[in-house]
Order: sequence, then structure tokens, then C-alpha cells
Amino acid sequence: MNTIIFDIETIPKVFDSLDEAQQQYLLKFAEDEEEREKIKDQMALWAPTNEIVAIGMLSVETQKGAVYFQSREQEVVEWEDGNIKYVPGTEREILEKFWKAISYANKFVTFNGRGFDCPVLMMRSAIHKVKPSKNLMPYRYSSDVHVDLLEHLTYYSSTRKFNLDFYCKAFGIESPKSHGVTGHDVKPMFEQGKYKEIAQYCAGDLHATRELYLRWKEYMAFKDR
Repeated sequence: MNTIIFDIETIPKVFDSLDEAQQQYLLKFAEDEEEREKIKDQMALWAPTNEIVAIGMLSVETQKGAVYFQSREQEVVEWEDGNIKYVPGTEREILEKFWKAISYANKFVTFNGRGFDCPVLMMRSAIHKVKPSKNLMPYRYSSDVHVDLLEHLTYYSSTRKFNLDFYCKAFGIESPKSHGVTGHDVKPMFEQGKYKEIAQYCAGDLHATRELYLRWKEYMAFKDR
């Protein structure tokens, strides 16, 4: 069995890079400057208006993995830290590397993958004309191929949703957010050229998700019938 955990980090596109019709469409319900800025930040959540700056992958069984990340104009040489390899590239290149790696997985694990990571990866790939090697949106109510931990921990939205940081603390798992970086920091970090730091932050999410998955698998999972 080769079970792969993956996670992505995104930033919003530069708003002025959109044409006038797109800008008006996004802001048509914004009533003031605060709401306009909020929508601009939310662009990081939507595949047509965001950009993937890091894709992290980790094998549950071997604990070896990789983070593929953008470094823009900075020339960054790939390096290894523990069992994680860090590999720079353009958005298209890191998507190609992701699809090659995930093709070897029998099962994959995410946290909110169905609501975010999976559709973004598939749509951003289509935008770049990169062919996916695997369907990341299989049958929702089976854990045979995809285990979305947020889906399972909320019993398919039957209970309140919490973020990864909250669940980690509830289960006594070290949270990747305890080092002071959150997803909201990715955009300013990217603008400041902190590409390596973003990649390392992404790796932290992988390890936390693995620990949460193992806890779910041991104490909460039941075999699909």
C-alpha cells in the first residue's frame, strides 16, 4: 500500500492582472473598500483566480516526501531536510511533478481536499494544459481511494467544522501553526520572496495531517461495506 498525503498553498492573482469585466464580476456585491479587499484576499480560494505556490506530498508508510514550490525569479537549488526533498519550479512544473508522483499512490489523504485542494489542483492543471494522472474527486462516501479527514471528522458535515490547528490540539498532536505561520501569511511571505519558508510551512502541514490520519484510522475508521 502506498498512501500519500498532500496539501497545497495558494495565493490570489494580482487583481489588476484581471480584465475589467472580471474585476467588476468579483466586486459587484462589495459595498465598501473593506469588502473589496476581503474579496481580493478570497481569490486565493478559487482556482480561476488563484495560483498554486507549493504542493507538499508525504508517504504515510515511509514518511518520505517532497515539496514542489515556486521561487519566481529567485534561483533556488533543490535541497533535502530529513526525509523531505524541496524542489523549485514554475506552477506548471510543480503540477507536472505532482501528477507524476501521485500516479503511484493507491490511496491519498487530505484535510479538506474535496473542498479545496483537489478541485484547485485539477482546474489549475487544466488551465496550464497539464493532464491529471488520477481522479482526485472519486465517490465521496468511500475511503478506499481518498480519505478527506475534514469530511470524516465532521461525519460529512453533520457536525461543526474546525481547522487543522484546532483538531491537532484536540487530539494532542503538535500543530504546524504553533510556529506562528498560518495560511493567511503565505501571500505576504511570497511577496517578500520567502519561498523556502513557504515550502517548509507546507511540509509541516503534511506531518500533522499524517498524525491525524493515523489517529482516525486506528480509532474512528470502519471498513466500507
